[in-house]
Amino acid sequence: MDRKSFNQAAAKILSREHENHGIGTLGEKTLHAVVKNYVEPDEDYHEVPLEGYVADVYRDGMVFEIQTANFNTLRDKLRAFLPLYHVTIVYPVPATKWLRWIDTETGEITDRRRSPKKGTPQAVFHELYKIKPFLKEPNLSVRILMIDVEETRLLDGWSRDKKKGSHRHDRVPVDLVEDLCLEQIEDYRMLVPPELETFDSQQYAKASRLTVNRARTALNVMYYLGVVDRIAKKGNRYLYEVTE
Repeated sequence: MDRKSFNQAAAKILSREHENHGIGTLGEKTLHAVVKNYVEPDEDYHEVPLEGYVADVYRDGMVFEIQTANFNTLRDKLRAFLPLYHVTIVYPVPATKWLRWIDTETGEITDRRRSPKKGTPQAVFHELYKIKPFLKEPNLSVRILMIDVEETRLLDGWSRDKKKGSHRHDRVPVDLVEDLCLEQIEDYRMLVPPELETFDSQQYAKASRLTVNRARTALNVMYYLGVVDRIAKKGNRYLYEVTE
């Protein structure tokens, strides 16, 4: 983890956005732009045409795709890139989030408030499930960036306070907390909390701060990769252990 380089990338993008009169005026959202500049500061290697697609970053035979959601949209690129290049999917996860609300009528922005929700690296499994058939490819790595962010949302929802059903405007990185690389299948064992020995999906959910449904998805992926094994059943739930 290189916090200094990350802060330099954030300062670079935020300064550019300030010159363009505000957040979200660039062609891409702030979080995506900062992460791309953190991964590769030299913009000559950004947005490179490659095999009929455009790679977020391409340098020295290595492709980096910054993906904040919707991994399913990467499938065609992965089919084209993986036989020829090493591909790293970079996935930023909000560790701590501060919220600010924008009044769509007046443009007024509220003071920021800390969200009670905290992110964990295990959030990546919800997205990895969408590209599960590619995860055993030797040319594929996943990099999880745990980032504190300030999120601005529009007060345009359907509830009385206009917050439920609202739309996100932008996410601005505040700090880099952790930079976690999954380069080999064995590295996925890091995503099993160390206090778990024999466990079910509910126990994994609690330890990883996931919903039970998302915990099941995580265990589905790790079972496919051979990181965990199903050793028994308790009622209608599997019991898991980390493989040797």
